[in-house]
Amino acid sequence: MSDSALTTASPAIDPTFENVWDELVWRGLVHVSTDQEALRALLAGDPITYYCGFDPTAPSLHLGNLVQLLTLRRIQLAGHKPLGLVGGSTGLIGDPRPTAERTLNTRETVEEWVGRLRSQVERYLSFEGENAARMVNNLDWTAPMSAIDFLREIGKHYRVGTMLKKDAVAARLNSDAGISYTEFSYQILQGMDFLELYRQYDCVLQTGGSDQWGNLTSGTDLIHRVEGTSVHAIGTPLITNSDGTKFGKSEGNAIWLDAEMCSPYRMYQFWLSTADADVVDRLKVFTFLTRAEIEEYAALVEAEPFRRAAQKRLALEVVTTVHGSAAAAAVIAASEALFGQGDLTALDAGTLRSALEELPNTTVARGYPVIDALVDTGLVASLSEARRAIAQGGVSIDGIRVEDDTATIQGALPGGASVLRRGKKTLAGVFVS
Repeated sequence: MSDSALTTASPAIDPTFENVWDELVWRGLVHVSTDQEALRALLAGDPITYYCGFDPTAPSLHLGNLVQLLTLRRIQLAGHKPLGLVGGSTGLIGDPRPTAERTLNTRETVEEWVGRLRSQVERYLSFEGENAARMVNNLDWTAPMSAIDFLREIGKHYRVGTMLKKDAVAARLNSDAGISYTEFSYQILQGMDFLELYRQYDCVLQTGGSDQWGNLTSGTDLIHRVEGTSVHAIGTPLITNSDGTKFGKSEGNAIWLDAEMCSPYRMYQFWLSTADADVVDRLKVFTFLTRAEIEEYAALVEAEPFRRAAQKRLALEVVTTVHGSAAAAAVIAASEALFGQGDLTALDAGTLRSALEELPNTTVARGYPVIDALVDTGLVASLSEARRAIAQGGVSIDGIRVEDDTATIQGALPGGASVLRRGKKTLAGVFVS
């Protein structure tokens, strides 16, 4: 396997599995579910309609949502019909958090975010063929309903005692913050979504994160009460790192799918830093590599962990899936060039800037002294240390060794940037204003 290969896996189910259910289980995507044997038979039979919902509580989806998006796609590749739901109504309420009440966003903000999330979800589904995907918005059936109709037709089927037992609700009831009726009612709204989709599209399966299990079963229970029919739910595991830390967080910031909120370069570096103990599981969940391919990478992790072959393939696959092959090629070129394996001047200006923004960096005027930039970026602690590093031949700017301490920053790279290096691996970015 070539570490630098730019060939990615085409989205497909693995033909070595008898049933897409078996593949989901092997990939570790089934943490909790309704009747497993019934689900296995359902997914092996004629095409069914299934859905997953995404609430516009932010202007972008993140890596946690990517688990659901790829799960939707896997099931569609097996011949089933997906519904991608963006919650124009539930987004106005917000799923109860375990700790505190959400701040309600304006209707205008939620409407804007619905559009942004819809376009993101659409990237992962196929809208062609006999099992073409369909996008839906729960505001379409919620907005016309009066409060009286909601209480009579939906609310009467819910028992408060059962609702109080839901994990998020119970956590909030035991906290100082308590819970408002607004957020308490969220599970009823999500249950109503499943009922509506069952009635309109014969939708019989909902997927979501295992932390949403109470909301998922709200729908299965409601359909059973109202329609006398059994439908299904699959809860995927919450992804955590082997050391117990929360997955998808980098210095407190989520890894967003929107390139404006998280650059492809930053996303690529995030995946490159995956621990050996986690990388095989990540390949299973976040790529379409086959079982055989993943087993090869698992062997490489054991035999040659220093090559980071699995991490490089993981980063390539996910960035290609989220941002496209051109973006993946650009960030790989930037990563290699920054560490002396490529031409810095040939890089795309936007990719170079996003890469340098992940390093210590500063903005200066053209002609700014290199010795001052070394101090400003933290590569050295003082001007005297800067002069000493230059005298020892340990400083370069844009790949060219700095010969004396009168050198200046010119921003000679695309976009008016420069790469300042001390030693072999200590880098900083300088932007010329």
